[in-house]
Amino acid sequence: MKTGDRVLIAPQVTGRADWTEATVIEVEKNPYVGIVITAKADDGEIFFEKEDMFRLLDSEVCTQ
Repeated sequence: MKTGDRVLIAPQVTGRADWTEATVIEVEKNPYVGIVITAKADDGEIFFEKEDMFRLLDSEVCTQ
């Protein structure tokens, strides 16, 4: 993942019922826990957590 990527954030992070769409605003290499992603949800709320709580959104659509 890199800054600007569109992601889904796990409900365990957001406290919401479903996965939340967001944009990555920072990727940090934390020496204690590994890679930490900070993402801004479409409603403006910011969340951060370890990389495994985020999924990349598929931006490409197969047309075949």
